[in-house]
Amino acid sequence: MRVLVVDDDEKILSFLVNGLKQEGFVVDVGSDGEEAWGLLVSRQYDVAVLDIMMPKMDGLAVIQKVRDEGVKTPILILSAKQKVDDRVAGLRAGGDDYLTKPFAFSELIARLQSLVRRAQGSSEPTLYTVGDLTLDVLKHEARREGKRIELQPREFALLLYLMRNANRVVSKTMIMEHVWGYDFDPQTNVVESRLSRLRDKIDEGFTRPYIHTIRGVGYVIRTEV
Repeated sequence: MRVLVVDDDEKILSFLVNGLKQEGFVVDVGSDGEEAWGLLVSRQYDVAVLDIMMPKMDGLAVIQKVRDEGVKTPILILSAKQKVDDRVAGLRAGGDDYLTKPFAFSELIARLQSLVRRAQGSSEPTLYTVGDLTLDVLKHEARREGKRIELQPREFALLLYLMRNANRVVSKTMIMEHVWGYDFDPQTNVVESRLSRLRDKIDEGFTRPYIHTIRGVGYVIRTEV
């Protein structure tokens, strides 16, 4: 999932970015309201996390402005303001959820996942299955023939993207944009390297391989031989 995080507190911003990346999110960042507005209207995000008190334009003004322009990205408001009136104001401005500081990171993740599912009309499954390979998004767990496969966060995100697009060939560029981010160096071989390691974990030791390379085109998980 691609998430935008905007907070002018560098310590909190760093904490959020590092934590979300470890969970397999692709993260874009901003440090003020104007930057948040510009990113939300120019790029597509699965969800956004906005602080209320920001320079140049506060979070409520950002939300109102992007909603007026038709941006439907789910927005989680992150604020130190804990009064009921503040939460109501945030939700009425167009925010989708409100989390007060300090917060538990596990709750933040759960709320973001809930917002994404809600925005997709609950159509986005939380369990993906291809043959004897399963990927549980909520448990952050992959299994084949019932045996758990240990995946690093980026490997999990890569497998999730492939399984979401089962039987559809996805290019290196598509993978980089969805799993690493728009600004990732296109000349790097990180996609090939990470896919090779993922293939070793998913397919090695099994009769039937799932991950296939389509030379000159991209990669695909096939549900049929």
